[in-house]
Amino acid sequence: MLCSIHAPAKASLRRGQHSRGFTLIEVMIVVAIIAILASIGVPAYSDYVRRGQLPEAFSALADFRMKMEQYYQDNRNYGAGATCADDATANSWHDFTATAHFRYECVAANNAQTYTLTAIGNSGQAVGHTYTVNQLGSRRTTRFRGNAVAQDCWLTRDATC
Repeated sequence: MLCSIHAPAKASLRRGQHSRGFTLIEVMIVVAIIAILASIGVPAYSDYVRRGQLPEAFSALADFRMKMEQYYQDNRNYGAGATCADDATANSWHDFTATAHFRYECVAANNAQTYTLTAIGNSGQAVGHTYTVNQLGSRRTTRFRGNAVAQDCWLTRDATC
C-alpha cells in the first residue's frame, strides 16, 4: 500500500507540472543567434555611420570652392604664393575651418592661378578618408577607408567610381 500512495504522486509531477527555467542548450542557442546577428549588424551599422559622415566633407569642399571662385573674381588670383585666399576680403573663411569629422587645407600653385582644396578625415568613421577638389572642379579621392587610392570621383561606398 505504501507503493500505491507514492506512485500517483510521481506521475502527477511528471504530467501535471512543468519545470521552470531554461536549459543550458536553450541559452547557448540564443547566445549563438545573438552573436550571428551582431556579426552582421555591427559592420553594417559602422558602414552606415561612415557614409553619413562623408557628405560633410563634400559640402564643405563645394562651399570653399565657391568662395575661392568669388575670391578669384575679385583678385584675379587664388592667393599669394602657396597660401589660398590670403587677403582681408577672405578673413571670415580663408582659414578653412575644420568641421566635426574633417579638417581642410588649401594650396595655391602656378603663381596663384590654380589651387587644390583637401578634406582630411580626422575623427569618427571619417578617419582614413581624403578628398580633393581643384579650380577646375575636378574631384578626387586619395585615401578611402585608410587605403591609398587614385580615383577621379568622391568615393562613398566602395573603391570604384
